[in-house]
This record gives sequence, C-alpha cells and structure tokens, in this order.
Amino acid sequence: MKRILVTGGAGFIGSNFIHYILKNHVDLEALVNLDLLTYAGNLENLHDIESNPKYYFVKGDVRDRNLLETLFDEYDFDTIVHFAAESHVDRSIETPELFLTTNIVGTQILLDAAKQHWKIDNKDKYSREYRKGVRYLQVSTDEVYGALGATGMFTEKTALSPNSPYSASKAGADLLVNAYHETYGMPVNITRCSNNYGPYQFPEKLIPLMIYNAYNNKTLPVYGDGTQIRDWLHVSDHCAAITTVLESGTVGEVYNIGGNNEKANIEIVRLILNVLGKSESLIEHVKDRPGHDRRYAIDNTKITTELQWQPAYTFEDGIRETIQWYLNHNEWLERVTSGKYQKYYHDMYDRASEKNNG
Repeated sequence: MKRILVTGGAGFIGSNFIHYILKNHVDLEALVNLDLLTYAGNLENLHDIESNPKYYFVKGDVRDRNLLETLFDEYDFDTIVHFAAESHVDRSIETPELFLTTNIVGTQILLDAAKQHWKIDNKDKYSREYRKGVRYLQVSTDEVYGALGATGMFTEKTALSPNSPYSASKAGADLLVNAYHETYGMPVNITRCSNNYGPYQFPEKLIPLMIYNAYNNKTLPVYGDGTQIRDWLHVSDHCAAITTVLESGTVGEVYNIGGNNEKANIEIVRLILNVLGKSESLIEHVKDRPGHDRRYAIDNTKITTELQWQPAYTFEDGIRETIQWYLNHNEWLERVTSGKYQKYYHDMYDRASEKNNG
C-alpha cells in the first residue's frame, strides 16, 4: 500500500481517511485524491495537508476513462479506495438517474481501469493473475441490506434488499465489484459500514444538521416520530477498519463495520439539544420520507474476530467530541450551508413541513 488512489477524498469519510493514512503510514509514496467537487466535496477539509509532498489532488470524475488511464500511467497505483458516490437518500429520491450513473457506472469504469493496469496478461481472457500486492476496496453501506425488524443484525451473509434509489445503486456497485472478482479474479474487498459521524460531515446528514440548527436556534426537522434506529460509527474508527481490511483482509471477502451503538434519531437529537443547553421545543416533526428504513444494526463479528479490529470510540465520547468540533469550526459550517445547499434544504425540509401541516 504505497501508491493509493482515493476517489471522493474531499467528502466526509474520504477526507478523514486521507488524514488517517498520511498520519499513520510512513512508507506511503503517493496518495492521489480524485474528486469531482460536487456539493459535498470540500477541499477545506484537506487544507492542512495540501503541502504534504505525498498528497496530490486531481479534480475529475470516476466516469472519465481517459483521465483514469492517465492517472494509472503516471502514478502506478497499487491500491484503490473507492469512496466517490452520491450518498444522500433524499437526493436519490429527487434525482435517481444521477445516483445510478455515478454509483454504478462510475464503479464499473474504475474497476475496468484497475483491471487493465493490474492484470498481468490482458490478452488472455482466462488469466486471473494480477500484480502482487494490488487491492481494490469498495466502501459501501449497511443500507444495501434493507431494513431490520425490532431484533436481529446484518451479517455479511444477509441478502441484499435495498429500499431506496441510493441503496439500490450502492448494492448494484457491490455486485459489480464481486463480479469482477469472480469473473476476472480481481483482488477486491467490500466494506459495509453503519452510519458515520464526526468532523467534516456535510450538514445534510442528521448529526451536523442538528448541531448547526440548534446552535443557531433554528427548528430541528425530524422525520416522522424520530424512532428510526441506526448503528453509529465514529469516522476515525471507520478509517482504521478500512486500513485493517486493506492490510489483512482476505481477498474477495465482505466485511461489515459497525460501532455497536444503536440509537434512535430522536434520542440523538435530544442529546444534542441537551449538550448545547437548548430547548426541545426546537424539534419539529416533518412528514417521513418515502421508503424510510426503520432500523439498521451491524454485526461486526467477522472483522473483530478475523482481523482483530475494534471500535475505539464509545458513542458518548464520540458525540461530545463531534459537537465540540462543529462548535469550534462554526465558520466552516457557515460556508458550507450557503448557496445551493439552502435551496436543497428548503426543498427537502420546509416543503415536508408544509405538507405535514397542510
């Protein structure tokens, strides 16, 4: 793992992963961040490492075959970590085609570029021999499994049953990654994580949105009754788990990454209000979104027993640290909650509230 291509590295998890790798891997030769800088891509997330001689930023699209060819020729990657994806469920309901092209077609083009450069004999379609030490890792989500009832947990053997255009596009991408392993012998892994939280998360997601609104005494829009349950994973723990899979994971395997922190959305909202000393009267229940899964929960037994990874953060410590980070970076929040995001916010939440009250 000396020459890494990170796609979507200006986003929330991708930027945290880049910080993690540059801090913890002294033998790294080059890390290239390929990002199209759409609404959630923010180079401010990486401002403090811009001058690192091992770090290179390239603005571009994973669907651009010619660009990928150029980057592979120039940097000779041995590792790919594919974060780049449209990732917000509400946006996928509004514009599903964008999610299909970015998340599925983009993944296929990236896989193809890796296969062309890593396979030893591309002329032999039956050959399954690749350069030593290369690895492609697909960063996926527990949402591909669908929803759970009141009990049970997702394992790596759980059937895929996505319920939104977003999760369907991620499931399709996962199936392509598996197909490239089974058909071409490509050395791949897939990781499926639970809900992440932590620094640099774009404030359309639950935790940073609620922190921002509460701090500014705005209403906190909560879908339905707010009892949707998620397993919460600190992004630093996620980055450590991805690195563990890259270094020790069995080729072709899927690894679930969970934080062992099941919380209802309304519980998190109330906790944030309590920490900030704000009234629960700021909570506003809005019309639930279509196809909203009620509960996710990750069984991370495989990665903890086979690869000896464990989450380091308790939710109580992690959420307080996260709230403090956003309070300390209020200017960052102000900059990313302007312009196009404000129009989206109105379309998603104000409109839902109007429907709910109409």
